[in-house]
Amino acid sequence: MEAEKWGRRIRAYRKLKGYTQESFAKELGVSVSILGEIERGNRVPDERLINMIAEFLDVGLDELTPQ
Repeated sequence: MEAEKWGRRIRAYRKLKGYTQESFAKELGVSVSILGEIERGNRVPDERLINMIAEFLDVGLDELTPQ
């Protein structure tokens, strides 16, 4: 359940900022399949990746963190 919430939030902010999955994965230095797994809720990103995502999307960690 938590993984799904992470994925929904990341996907929503990624789209809001105009990134495609491919371009955002490239910025983060991960494969599109890993980003897809995260966005579908099949994988929870590690702390390092969460920080990178927040930085690239210019959002606070509190905005990405599932409630």
